[in-house]
Amino acid sequence: MSLIPKKGTVYVVDDDEAVRDSLQWLLEGKDYRVKCFDSAESFLSRFDPREVACLIADIRMDGMSGLELQDRLIERKSPLPIVFITGHGDVPMAVTTMKKGAIDFIEKPFKEEELLSLVERMFDQARLAFSQHQEQASREALLSRLTTRESQVLERIVAGRLNKQIADDLGISIKTVEAHRANIMEKLNANTVADLLKIALGAQHIKA
Repeated sequence: MSLIPKKGTVYVVDDDEAVRDSLQWLLEGKDYRVKCFDSAESFLSRFDPREVACLIADIRMDGMSGLELQDRLIERKSPLPIVFITGHGDVPMAVTTMKKGAIDFIEKPFKEEELLSLVERMFDQARLAFSQHQEQASREALLSRLTTRESQVLERIVAGRLNKQIADDLGISIKTVEAHRANIMEKLNANTVADLLKIALGAQHIKA
């Protein structure tokens, strides 16, 4: 057994057993973890959205097509990078998938090096998307700690309103606004207004 850590999970969705076996052999030989599915339906019922992974899917399959699978993943707001396998004559369909966010498509019979290069590209994107997803989840968890009134105050801080203006907007005293600001800073673990804006806007490029 190889002691080298697996590079990541590649989902393969294709109703052709020979294609699944070929891809599994190729990718496992390059130390990827491979999970194969014979239909889009079985994949959707079992894939783990929390995993750093990518997807190789056939465009034409019995039951749900690759295009429909992509639409389902878009509905779920899944950041899973996709490369489609296409047969002759499927190129216009494949172009449609790219307009919806697919990384690329590869025509049968495909070259191994070309496919492996695409998988590497997908993992570059998957790692970035996973990191962004984690940051977003962390930000939302912090913001969920605020009361309704604190959220209203934060919204106005982000809009650049002064304490007196916020007090007038909400019909409360300036001291109450100041108390809310202090609570917001504590709950969001923010030391400066710039920190507050980074969390509230999810904009890591804002500088203190």
